[in-house]
Amino acid sequence: MRKFNIRKVLDGLTAVSSAASASSAAQQQQAGNRETEIQETLQSEHFQLCKTVRHGFPYQPSALAFDPVQKILAIGTQTGALRLFGRPGVECYCQHDSGAAVIQLQFLINEGALVSALADDTLHLWNLRQKRPAILHSLKFNRERITFCHLPFQSKWLYVGTERGNIHIVNVESFTLSGYVIMWNKAIELSSKSHPGPIVHISDNPMDEGKLLIGFESGTVVLWDLKSKKADYRYTHDEAIHSVAWHHEGKQFICSHSDGTLTIWNVKSPTKPFQTITPHGKQLKDGKKPEPCKPILKVEYKTTRAGDPFIILSGGLSYDTVGRRPCLTVMHGKSTAVLEMDYSIVDFLTLCETPYPNDFQEPYAVVVLLEKDLVLIDLAQNGYPIFENPYPLTIHESPVTCCEYFADCPVDLIPALYSVGARQKRQGYSKKEWPISGGNWGLITQSYPEIIITGHADGSIKFWDASAITLQVLYKLKTAKVFEKSRNKEDRPNTDIVDEDPYAIQIISWCPESRMLCIAGVSAHVIIYRFSKQEVTTEVIPMLEVRLLYEINDVETPDGEQVPPLPTPGTGSNPQSIVPQSHPSTSSSSSDGLRDNVPCLKVKNSPLKQSPGYQIELVIQLVWVSGEPPQQITSLAVNSAYGLVVFGNCNGIAMVDYLQKTVLLNLGTIELYGSNDPYRREPRSPRKTRQPSGGLCDINEGTTVPEDRCKSPTSDVKDNSFSRSRSSSVTSIDKESREAISALHFCETFTRKADTSPSPCLWVGTTLGTVLVIVLNLPPGGEQRLLQPVIVSPSGTILRLKGAILRMAFLDTTGSLVPPAHEPWREHNVPEDKDEKDKSKKRRPVSVSPSSSQEISENQYAVICSEKQAKVISLPSQNCIYKQNITETSFVLRGDIVSLSNSICLACFCANGHIMTFSLPSLRPLLDVYYLPLTNMRIARTFCFTNNGQALYLVSPTEIQRLTYSQETCENLQEMLGELFTPVETPEAPNRGFFKGLFGGGAQSLDREELFGESASGKASRSLAQHIPGPGGIEGVKGAASGVVGELARARLALDERGQKLGELEEKTAAMLYSADSFSKHAHEMMLKYKDKKWYQF
Repeated sequence: MRKFNIRKVLDGLTAVSSAASASSAAQQQQAGNRETEIQETLQSEHFQLCKTVRHGFPYQPSALAFDPVQKILAIGTQTGALRLFGRPGVECYCQHDSGAAVIQLQFLINEGALVSALADDTLHLWNLRQKRPAILHSLKFNRERITFCHLPFQSKWLYVGTERGNIHIVNVESFTLSGYVIMWNKAIELSSKSHPGPIVHISDNPMDEGKLLIGFESGTVVLWDLKSKKADYRYTHDEAIHSVAWHHEGKQFICSHSDGTLTIWNVKSPTKPFQTITPHGKQLKDGKKPEPCKPILKVEYKTTRAGDPFIILSGGLSYDTVGRRPCLTVMHGKSTAVLEMDYSIVDFLTLCETPYPNDFQEPYAVVVLLEKDLVLIDLAQNGYPIFENPYPLTIHESPVTCCEYFADCPVDLIPALYSVGARQKRQGYSKKEWPISGGNWGLITQSYPEIIITGHADGSIKFWDASAITLQVLYKLKTAKVFEKSRNKEDRPNTDIVDEDPYAIQIISWCPESRMLCIAGVSAHVIIYRFSKQEVTTEVIPMLEVRLLYEINDVETPDGEQVPPLPTPGTGSNPQSIVPQSHPSTSSSSSDGLRDNVPCLKVKNSPLKQSPGYQIELVIQLVWVSGEPPQQITSLAVNSAYGLVVFGNCNGIAMVDYLQKTVLLNLGTIELYGSNDPYRREPRSPRKTRQPSGGLCDINEGTTVPEDRCKSPTSDVKDNSFSRSRSSSVTSIDKESREAISALHFCETFTRKADTSPSPCLWVGTTLGTVLVIVLNLPPGGEQRLLQPVIVSPSGTILRLKGAILRMAFLDTTGSLVPPAHEPWREHNVPEDKDEKDKSKKRRPVSVSPSSSQEISENQYAVICSEKQAKVISLPSQNCIYKQNITETSFVLRGDIVSLSNSICLACFCANGHIMTFSLPSLRPLLDVYYLPLTNMRIARTFCFTNNGQALYLVSPTEIQRLTYSQETCENLQEMLGELFTPVETPEAPNRGFFKGLFGGGAQSLDREELFGESASGKASRSLAQHIPGPGGIEGVKGAASGVVGELARARLALDERGQKLGELEEKTAAMLYSADSFSKHAHEMMLKYKDKKWYQF
C-alpha cells in the first residue's frame, strides 16, 4: 500500500483535516494487506476554485445605460453589481467593492469605457476593453453628495451635479477635478429666495456645447453660459422637476413634473412654458386645469426626419387608476399608446440611429428596465410589439425552490428538449433582430453538453442548456396542471399543509439516459414523468395514495385496506402488498371525525391533453392519517431499469412500482431496522402543528442567517457513540427527534457479506447517520415484468456514520464509478416491433465475477458521505477501508461524487463556506478553500456540484452563479469569455449644410480644455474629492492599447510616457484608503509624503 504525500494539499487545509487523514492512514494500514491498490490520478494541482459566469436578471436593478455605437447595454444594481450585455451569449458581471448602490451609468461612447456613480458618492471609470472589466480610476467626493452626471458625446469632461445644487467637472482621462465649479447661488442669483434643491438634470444644448442646461429639483431650470460663467436664462415652474430632455435643434426642451404634467419651453422665452401637457389628465370643462396625476418620472423627446417627434414617458397616471399596472406612454403625433408593464419601471432609454445629439434622432426601440424584467419595445412597427428577449432573464419567473446540474449529458438530450420546448414559444414578437448586438463570443473549449434544471414555487420546472458557459431555456414543464386549482381563498381545500405555493417543487430526480423525471412537491406529492415526442390525451390520470405512518402500534385503518405485514430483516422474500386507494379517494374521515385518508391536493378527474415533452406516468400522494397531515418528502430516487420510484420523509419510506402502479413497500423508519435498531425508541404520535411553507419563496428577502444558527439541519438524538447538533431546518427535514430518510440510491451491488455476485438493491441513508440496505427481487423483463410482482425485503445490513447521510455511490475494482442501472430512452407512445422488444431488455452494470481458482476478492466499494464524514466501504466484506472526518465544527450541506480529468472525487460544500474535494477511494484531501459563508437558506437549497469541475448556486433570488473547481477550466476561462469591446468606426457627424455653415446656424463647438483645464480654471480644492487608482490600471492600459486607440487610450499612454503614472507603493496606499470606511489622517500624510518623490514607471 503506497503512502500518500499529504504535503501537496492546498494551504487552506485545517488541522482537523490533517488529523483525520492521519486516522484514515491508520485504517488503510489495517486493510492494506488484503486490498488491491487502485492507482489514483487526481492531485491537488488539478484543482482551483474560481467563479465563471453569472446568469439571470440583475437583482434589484437601479441604473441603465447604452452605447449606441458599440451596442452594449449596462445595468447597475442596488448592491453595487454591474451587468453588461452584448449580443446573445455575450454577458459580463462586475462588482464594486463597496457594495453601494449604482445611481447612474454613463458610457464613453465607442471608447470601451464606462463611468459609474454610486450612492456612496464615488465615481468609477471601468475599462471594458478587457474580457473581465476592471476599474481604472475612482474619485471619492468627501463634502458633497452626487445626484446626477452628464458626459457629452466625444468629450472628456464629465459634469457632476450634487445635492447642494453645485456642479463640478471631472476630467475622465486623469479622473481629477477641474477648478471650474458652477455654484447654485450663482446659477439662480435672485430668481429664488430659497435653495433650489439638488441637481436633477444636466445637459448641453445640442447646437451649442457652450450652453449648459441645469435642472434643479424645486422646478427651476437654468441655461448657463460656460464661457461667460453666468446664466443666460432662468425658467421657473411651480412643480418639482423629475427630468429634462432637448429637442435636437436646441431651440426647445421638455420637462416632466411631479403633478403629472409636461412643460415644453422655448429657449428664448423663459417667462412661461410654450405648452403644458397632462398626458393622463382628465380634461375638465370650463377651461379648468386638469386634475393632478402621479409624477412623470422620466421623459425623452426624440425627433424623426419623416414625421412627428416621439415623446416617451414613464409614470404620470391619474390617481384614480388604483391597481393599474405601471405604464410606459408613447406619444407620437396625435396618437398616445399606453403600454402596461408587469413590474414597476426602474428606468428606460430610447435607442436611436445616431449618437450625435444635434441630428434627427430616428428612434427605433425603447429599452425598459423593470424591477424584475428587461423589455425592448419596437417603435417602428404598428402596435409597438416587444422583441423576444434572448437573454436568460426568466430564472425567477416563479421563485426558484431547488436546482440540479448535469454536465456531460447524452448528446441527443438538448436537441430533444429544444424541439419540444420550441412549440411553447409565444407569438406576436417583433420580426426584427435583437438590437443589443455588440461584442464577440469567446472560443468554445468545452464541447460536452450541460443541463441545469430549476424547480419553482408555482410547480413549474425549467430545463436550461448550460453548455459552454452560456444559458438558454430549452423547455418548461408545469406540474401543477394535473391538480384542480381553487378559484379563491375560501374555495381552497382544508387539507393543504402549506400556507402558500402548494405546488412548489422540493426535490428533482432525473435520469438523463432514460429521460425519466420524478419530482417531489411541498404538499407531500410525487409525480413521475416519461418523455415523449407524441401528443397524447390521458383519460384517467394514474394515481396512488399512500399512508406513511410514524407509529406502528395503534393504527386506525378504514375497512377494506390491509396493513402490510411487518418484515423480518434477513429472512424476507414476502412481497409487501398493499391495496392502493381507488381513484378518487373514497374515505375522508375516520370514526372519530378526524381528517383521514385524504391527500393534500385534488387530482383532476377530467381527461388531460399532454403536449410533446414530459407526460405524467403516475401521481403519488401521501394522505392525512387520523387528523395528522402528511410530512414533507425529504428524499427521492427513480430507476428506469427497475421501474421503481422510492421516497421517504420523517415518518418512513415508500417504494412504488410505477410500471404496475402498485405500492411495494410502506414502512416506518423504525421498522426498517427490525430487531437491529440501535436506538431505544418509543413510537410517538406525529406532530399536530401546521407546517410553514418551508421558506421556499424568498424573492424579496432581506434577511441573512447569523453564523450561530448555521448548525446541522437535523435532529437532537444522543447515543453512546456521538451527539448531534440541532437547529433550524436546511431542508424540510423534521425538527423533532424523528429519524428521516435523507438519501436513497438504487444500485447493483453486494447486499450481504456472504454474497458472491451483485444484485439489484436500494441503499437507504437516514438523518441519524444509518445506512440500511433493501434487496430487490425483480421479475424477468418484457411482459413478465408487468405480470409478476417485484419482491422487496430489508437485508439487515447496517452501517453507521456521524451526521445525516447525504450521498452514496459505488466504485468497481478499478476505482471507476458504477452508475445506477438504466434503460435507454425509447418512444413509448408508438407501438414497437417484436425485434425491438427483444432488444429492449433492461441494461444493467456487469459485475466482475472472480475466477473459481481465486479466493473471492473485494470487488466493489461503497462511498458514503454524511454531514460530518465520509467513508469508503469494501464490498461484500463491509469493511471500512477509508474514513475522513470532513468537518468537526460545521456540517456538509451538499456532497457529490463527480468525475474530473478521467477520474472521480468527492466534492463537498460546508455551511462554514468551505468547498472541499477528496480523492476516491482513499479520501485524500485535495482542495479546501473558503468560498462563501451560508448567508441564507437559498444557497443551501440550490448549491450543487457536477462532473468536469462545474458547480452552481442561486446567488440572489434572480441569478445563478456558476463556478469551477477545475484548474484546467480556470486556465481556459479567459478564452471562453466573450469580448465586450469590438473596434467600430464612429459614424460621421451630421452635415451642417451650406446655409447653416454660412450664417452660423449649425452646432457650435467649445474648447472645453481652454475652459476647464488647470491653466484656465486653477486647481480644485483638495478636500473636495480624493483620487483612488483602480486595480485594473496596468491591465487597462494594455487592453486599451491593443484595441482601437481612442482618446482615452492615447491619453493614458501619454501619461505613462511622461512618467506621471502612479508608483506601486502609492497605488497600494490609495487602495488601502479606499477599502477603509474612513480615510484616516495617518494614511493621508503617508500619501503626501510619497507625492513629492520621484515617480517611476512600471
